[in-house]
Amino acid sequence: MMEKRDGKTTHAPGLFQERRNWMDNLRNLTILLLFPVHTFMIWNDFGFRFYIWMGENKLLSTLIVLINPWFMPLLFVLAGMSARYALEKKTRKQFIKSRFQKLIIPFLAGIVFLVPFQTFYARVFFDGYTGGILENIVYFFSHCTDFSGYDGAFTPGHLWFILFLFVIAMGALVLIRAFPYEKAAVWVEKIPAAGVLLFFLPIWLMYYLGNFGGFSLGKNFALYLAGYYVLSNEAVREKLKKNFCWLALLCLIGTALSAVWYYKFSYYGDLWVNYLGWNTILVWIVLAERFLNKKTDFTVYFNQNSYSIYILHQSILVALAYYVVQVFHSTLLQAGSIMAGSFLLTVAANHALRAAGGFFVKPFQKSSAGSGGKL
Repeated sequence: MMEKRDGKTTHAPGLFQERRNWMDNLRNLTILLLFPVHTFMIWNDFGFRFYIWMGENKLLSTLIVLINPWFMPLLFVLAGMSARYALEKKTRKQFIKSRFQKLIIPFLAGIVFLVPFQTFYARVFFDGYTGGILENIVYFFSHCTDFSGYDGAFTPGHLWFILFLFVIAMGALVLIRAFPYEKAAVWVEKIPAAGVLLFFLPIWLMYYLGNFGGFSLGKNFALYLAGYYVLSNEAVREKLKKNFCWLALLCLIGTALSAVWYYKFSYYGDLWVNYLGWNTILVWIVLAERFLNKKTDFTVYFNQNSYSIYILHQSILVALAYYVVQVFHSTLLQAGSIMAGSFLLTVAANHALRAAGGFFVKPFQKSSAGSGGKL
């Protein structure tokens, strides 16, 4: 179904919405993974601390490294795919305005009202800080060290993703203007499934561009563009579906090898991380389109709430963890209580803020009218 709009051929309303159900469900499920991943970070053995850190646990660290190669990269890929569909309906000016409202305003609000509390608990936990929260906020905005925030100094915290996404979306607009999707599609649709898998190579090489302590602007820019130009293309996804068996087999073998290698040797290299991450993303894309392309109560609820849950979750998780690890001595009880408790408290806080017309949620709701709470 196609229609003409201002002299430009676009897809009729409803077509992309039907297609996006699986994208929404996949995005929402991925955001929910933040609760176990950030809980397990309390026991990471990566050589650096988390806001609350209880010592190394090899099993929990291995679980993190099996998820880390793909779960945040998948969000950038889905953002790139969503951008392609959004630009079918919006002008560039409208797109820039919506990105600013949806990303920069919540980012700034979170930096002021949420992230300093994470650094407060880290400072108390590691350094025995006895000052007040207001004093720590002053310290937060007046000191800059390694951007981790574990010493109380400034950090974007988990909101790095929002800032990166805005910078990447703006940068991608320049490239998209010079090299429109339609021109790229002619070339992209000729690529076989094995060639799509080989996209992990430029993604890996881009990892070293704009890398801030493992958070790579270059890599995520490449993932966003891969979502925009490649994985939003139906012909490409059809090829992935036809070749799903060997892609899934490679993914399963790679995941098993990663578990063994990391558990025994604690490292398996950046090239492997980017290969396995991309391979897994391709598998999830096929599975989601096949099994998650439906609108359910889960879809509706998390479309409206997943973004604000993302913004709120880590500050609540860190605060809860500080108290839980002092009450329970079993790692199993600690991890389970932090994971489940932070989820419930985050959902409750989100609803309380919405009911009160909270500062964080208002800009988001205005910019998201008619499109749900999607990144």
